[in-house]
Amino acid sequence: MKYPRTLSSGANNTVIVLSDSEVGKLFTGDTRSEIGSEAEKMQFANSINSLVVEFKRLEFNEDLNAEMLVMERIYPFDFRSYEVEMRELWLSVFEDELRALHAAGFVHRDLKRPSSISGLSFDNILLTNSGLRLIDVGISALRRQIGDVIFEKYVEVELQEIQDFRDYFLNR
Repeated sequence: MKYPRTLSSGANNTVIVLSDSEVGKLFTGDTRSEIGSEAEKMQFANSINSLVVEFKRLEFNEDLNAEMLVMERIYPFDFRSYEVEMRELWLSVFEDELRALHAAGFVHRDLKRPSSISGLSFDNILLTNSGLRLIDVGISALRRQIGDVIFEKYVEVELQEIQDFRDYFLNR
């Protein structure tokens, strides 16, 4: 289904513009993702630092007959228009903030898209006026929900993805 003011559509959800400062991720029918779980993970990450897009609220849109996860609207920049030295600084802060999330028990799990999913490799990492930010916590995980062993395996994969992102971000 096409929605008015669509920003993006992923495998399970569409994100629409609500205002200059907010977007809504639509949950309709069987989306294979759960709005409450995603909101909880986003709120948890937001309590640690500002790396993950800010959660605003949950609401129901009568016109679209859809549940919505409302979050801040992010305006990304093209990192290729900035010097490598600036990118190195942003990347250093990004890595520190991601390590802080890991230490607190949050892992994003979708820094690098699988090759079978369309889009750019690092669609969920955006450069903004406040540095690098993460969007889409749909498959993120909290240590307390999945246990230490699985959590550490996810972190290990994510640390490799950070290295891949480093090469991509600095060498393009």
